[in-house]
Amino acid sequence: MYAWFFHILPGPTWLKWIEVLVLLALIVFVLMEFVYPWMSEFGFFSDATLETEQ
Repeated sequence: MYAWFFHILPGPTWLKWIEVLVLLALIVFVLMEFVYPWMSEFGFFSDATLETEQ
């Protein structure tokens, strides 16, 4: 699958590597900015497990 994806990208090999890095950065940005915060609303990760005494 990765070879196929690398094969369909336009340009010479050095440009393909730049395109792959830009696409990976874009995917990471979208996940961190939109997907993970949205998913955290439905998860149990934000539940507090320690009680504090006042």
